[in-house]
Amino acid sequence: MKPNDVVIVSAVRTPFGKFDGVLRSILSIDLGVLALQESVRRIGLDPALVDEVYYGTCIPAEYALYTNVPARQITLLAGFPESNISLTIDRACCSSMTAMRLGYRAIKSGDAEIVIASGAENMGNVPLIAEAAKVRWGNRLGPIALEDVLFELGYARKGFAPVAADAGHVAMEYDVTREMQDEWALGSHLKYFQALKEGRLKVGEELMKLEIAQKKAPIVLDCDESPRETLNLEKMASLKTIYGSPTVTAGNAPGLNSGASAVVMMSRKKADSLGLKALGEILACEGGAGTPKYMACVPAQTIEKMFARTGNTIGDVDLIEINEAFAAVTLVSLRLLAGKDPAKEKALQQKTNVNGGAIAIGHPVGASGARITMTLMYELIRRGGGKGVAAICGGLSQGEAILLKV
Repeated sequence: MKPNDVVIVSAVRTPFGKFDGVLRSILSIDLGVLALQESVRRIGLDPALVDEVYYGTCIPAEYALYTNVPARQITLLAGFPESNISLTIDRACCSSMTAMRLGYRAIKSGDAEIVIASGAENMGNVPLIAEAAKVRWGNRLGPIALEDVLFELGYARKGFAPVAADAGHVAMEYDVTREMQDEWALGSHLKYFQALKEGRLKVGEELMKLEIAQKKAPIVLDCDESPRETLNLEKMASLKTIYGSPTVTAGNAPGLNSGASAVVMMSRKKADSLGLKALGEILACEGGAGTPKYMACVPAQTIEKMFARTGNTIGDVDLIEINEAFAAVTLVSLRLLAGKDPAKEKALQQKTNVNGGAIAIGHPVGASGARITMTLMYELIRRGGGKGVAAICGGLSQGEAILLKV
């Protein structure tokens, strides 16, 4: 153990809400404030000691009415001092894991001792918008058309394919069938409910409790809203594919979710001086990018890029988290990591997303990178330690990976 090791001393997330659930009208900024406050409250950390806050969010239309610099707004609203430095990051779904990588670099270089990496999104709160050319600069008599920025996530506007279509076509190239994707999605739910039953997803570890104000009495949300207990393969097989994808459906993809996450990172020296326990050590972080169509391959490619630098192999890790942007992404990446060896692939599947993944839990895109990292860390703690790797893809084939030790 070295003084400049980068350790995690607090990691928390809100329960993730579904698209039309109880969080649908709560601003992502407000969710971000709550996660940020809880991350320091749990360990009794004075916000004045935090050098930098990195905040990931990637649907600017949702916070458009609050203009810009959401990271700055969040730190001030959370009670952090005016001197705190903050940065908003948009690297699509990778954003909060990118926040962790930037925090890791700042601590390793000695530029910071304490950093918080965070992220939030509320996809149910995204407004419909009208183009300025059609409204601001005048409009003839007649209706004004509004556009939904969630539809295809807007990629088609500049000639890119919807990510669901790309994921489905790439899955077929790697012989990952619709049936395999449906089975993985169902398994994600089954693993989630088993973890919930066994107390592996509870308030006080990964989760915090939310109270949503109502006219009569507040609604208490202490678990994720999206998991579907009535899901079965017959129902999933009946679903139509979306956005021209040959395999991706609403069943083998996550929902459009809301939620926030925050991770407090420190140098080991600083954690020791404050008397704070290191929950896990970040051994390495890596960013990646590839051909836009092949987003489903990027988690594996980014892991391999990181391992080429660290000297590790996928066989060195005890657990794996690969974000279920679609079941296709997780399955294609595992196939690549296994070198197309069926026995190795099956073994990797058995230690991947062991408590369920985003298809069950939800995928509030700006918060998900930090979420899969803390899910991995807390499960390693429960198992008495070990190494784990987490990876996530982002729109137009971006990637992040992180190697943890507990």
